[in-house]
Amino acid sequence: MRRLLWIPLLLVALAIPVTVLAGSGEGFNGVVNSLESRYHAQATRIPMMGLVSLIARAGSHGQVANLHVAEFDHFTESVDSDDLNRLVAEKMGAGWERVVRETSHHGQKTEQSFIFMRAENSRIGLFILDLDGHELDVVQLSIDPTQLGHTVHTYTHHNDNSDTDHSGREVSD
Repeated sequence: MRRLLWIPLLLVALAIPVTVLAGSGEGFNGVVNSLESRYHAQATRIPMMGLVSLIARAGSHGQVANLHVAEFDHFTESVDSDDLNRLVAEKMGAGWERVVRETSHHGQKTEQSFIFMRAENSRIGLFILDLDGHELDVVQLSIDPTQLGHTVHTYTHHNDNSDTDHSGREVSD
């Protein structure tokens, strides 16, 4: 009987660190929550994203994992590139480095894209923000660069419309 009393106590003891870490405001959720707060916009999160991520991992043979997606459909606030960059860098935490920052203006429409990367053991973490007018997409995923390179090579090899045979030599008529 005394053993059964320990089970709820252990569950509570395990739940406290998980709750503290989940509410720390860092990572993907920290960025999305900060964007919602700062720009007075509501993100749409895909229901059952954990299951989608699991299916993506299985379907890509482990090439893609840990997928998170949020979309802001009515992002009407004006966005300063430097502020957005600072917000993401602060909320994503240590190890993330911005590798792409692109801003373009098309009349009244501003497009901004940011890509952050970090090493994750043998994988690469990617964090992507894409603001296109009044739509902001936020994506985080982890990829296996060796498998991804093989897939890209295979895809381009099979979809190459040039006049070459499989050895790479030109074919004459």
